[in-house]
Amino acid sequence: MRINIEASLLYYILLVCFIVNTVAQTTNRETLEIVNIGVKGSGCGNQCQKPITSLALPPLPSKQEILQFVDSRLAVVYPVIQKFKSSIASDPLNITKTWVGSDICSYKGFFCSNPPDNKSAIVIASIDFNGFQLGAPTLDGFLDQLPDIALFHANSNNFAGVISPKIAKLPYLYELDISNNKFSGPFPSAVLGMEGLIFLDIRFNFFAGSVPPQIFVQNLDALFINNNNFMQMLPDNIGSTHILLLALANNKFSGPIPRNIFKALSLLTEVLFLNNQLTGCLPYEIGYLGEARVFDVGNNQLTGPLPFSLSCLEKVEQLNFANNLLTGMVPEVVCELGNLVNFSLSGNYFTVVGPLCGLLIHKGVLDVRNNCIPGLPFQRSVMECAKFFGRPRLCPHMWSYFYIPCMPYIPEMAPSP
Repeated sequence: MRINIEASLLYYILLVCFIVNTVAQTTNRETLEIVNIGVKGSGCGNQCQKPITSLALPPLPSKQEILQFVDSRLAVVYPVIQKFKSSIASDPLNITKTWVGSDICSYKGFFCSNPPDNKSAIVIASIDFNGFQLGAPTLDGFLDQLPDIALFHANSNNFAGVISPKIAKLPYLYELDISNNKFSGPFPSAVLGMEGLIFLDIRFNFFAGSVPPQIFVQNLDALFINNNNFMQMLPDNIGSTHILLLALANNKFSGPIPRNIFKALSLLTEVLFLNNQLTGCLPYEIGYLGEARVFDVGNNQLTGPLPFSLSCLEKVEQLNFANNLLTGMVPEVVCELGNLVNFSLSGNYFTVVGPLCGLLIHKGVLDVRNNCIPGLPFQRSVMECAKFFGRPRLCPHMWSYFYIPCMPYIPEMAPSP
């Protein structure tokens, strides 16, 4: 009888061990813990002598993340953005660390909206990289591959290369600002004929060569091409421009300023021709810049007297004619302008100032240093002035320099066509 009991007990112990071993091999998500299993008179050998305290199974392999986009158009540009991200060699502000995942609209610098052709769709409508200091060898393959982009602002970065001609196919692009970068090559002619483009800013780059004349008659509100290496005479059609904000400074434009340009620019608040190679005399038509608050032609090679018509610029606050070859008297009617805060004529060859202009000198508004004005300090030497005036520089229609177009019409003073 005792033998039967022991045999039954042994069978029971062996059955328990078999069950435990089977469960441990087949379970794939749980941890089986068996603590302090003790059986008196056990006959299962070493398998049951030590309790099993923990049996952890390896985790299941994780499935690859599947990106879900709120709109199929975002899915299309996702690889474009990621490819561009991989090309960025410099990112001191860690901007691109936010360019992760399917929520493209939350990427820093990217902004979503509804496109004109589908008000229910969600697309990348604008990009603002201003001041991000990103560095990449080119924008080719990025900007031109954003089919719904309307605004692209990327000033103050370190982008380089040339601008892809493919941007001409972007139907909604109306503002393009790539100023203060390292772009080079010719003027980006792809912008010519882009009917929707109204704002173009390519200043502070390394573009060179000539500027296509047709850009000046394109339907732009603002054109900033200053601080490049453009070298040419100002085209005649610049006088037919409808541009409201125009900056040509710090290039190598040469020749005279077209007489008809001033009527075309009559609505401009800032007229900037400084630091070029402009020559010739200032025409009386300068008086048509009735809205100008800043007029700057400093650091050129302009000659002749100042037109009295400058007195028509009633809103002007800054006039800069410094470092040219201008001569004669400083018109008192110009010194009467009520809003002048900075009037620079330094580095020329003026010879006379009247009492009103003298008052502006005393107030620090008018700067006439380094001229040929007797009795004033900091003037050129007598020898230097004599050498300059030994080679007369005459302007055509000298009588027109006394014409003031904003004054009542006086037949005998009006210029002939």
